[in-house]
Amino acid sequence: MRSSRTISHLILRSAERASRRMQARLWLLALRDAASRLLRVRDRQQYLPRLCSIVVLALATGLAGCQEKRDPGFQGWVEADMIFVSPDEAGRVTKLNVREGDEVKVGDHLYSVDDDLQLADLNQQKATLANAQQTYDRAASLSKTGSGTQANLDSAVSALRVAEARVATSETRMARRKGFAPVAGTIQQIYFREGEMVAAQRPVLSIMPPGNMKLRFFVPEAALPKLAIGDTVRISCDNCAADLTAKIYFIATSAEYTPPVIYSLDERNKLVYLIQARPSRPDALRVGQPIDVYLNPKTPVADKR
Repeated sequence: MRSSRTISHLILRSAERASRRMQARLWLLALRDAASRLLRVRDRQQYLPRLCSIVVLALATGLAGCQEKRDPGFQGWVEADMIFVSPDEAGRVTKLNVREGDEVKVGDHLYSVDDDLQLADLNQQKATLANAQQTYDRAASLSKTGSGTQANLDSAVSALRVAEARVATSETRMARRKGFAPVAGTIQQIYFREGEMVAAQRPVLSIMPPGNMKLRFFVPEAALPKLAIGDTVRISCDNCAADLTAKIYFIATSAEYTPPVIYSLDERNKLVYLIQARPSRPDALRVGQPIDVYLNPKTPVADKR
């Protein structure tokens, strides 16, 4: 019984395979017959209008897709005008109270530089001031009794004023061994750490105020008439918010990469002009970040009124 069932099952499977092969052969014959009909000369006029209509429709669709060009915008980047904090005189950094990325306010203590030389100079000037004070007191008492001359008193007064001025100068030098934040912002970069020697007027660190961030991008000569100071542009960047804007505050009056000879029609297309804009949300951008800038369509004067 099992052998007969197995034989019948094999016969059914063979029949199914044969029918599938027959259907495939019929499909191939039908396709070959249709192709031969299209290639016959006598039937060419019958199928030619249909083929032409299909080709025309495909070309129209392609042209419509080409006309819908996406605005590429202008490529730019984010920059900032840093505030550099530096000591007036050379010294070794003894204390650093901030790290990169910290938020600071006006007057916050940022760093300290060794003040050994300034302290010694201040003590010397204070000693000179004490001697000048004694000389003045002696000359003043002698002048009251008539034993001293007016010239000696004037000389003592002059020496006392000079000594007081020098003490004030030494105290100022002493106070400036500590660096304080001149503006509010973010610590962008630290150039010297504790224990390192910093030269005079070399910045120890830099602060980036939020209002000092700017966008820089270049536009070709053809797009220059579309821009004006005060215009708002749209900003796009990777993983940024969709509502970022900026306001143009600077437009260069001279072109970049100017050819050295005469302006030809080809060379004029290479002229670009620097544009700078202030972002409306500087906290959403980072220095050095690449951006895309898109121009907003101009509003007619009648609509503005």
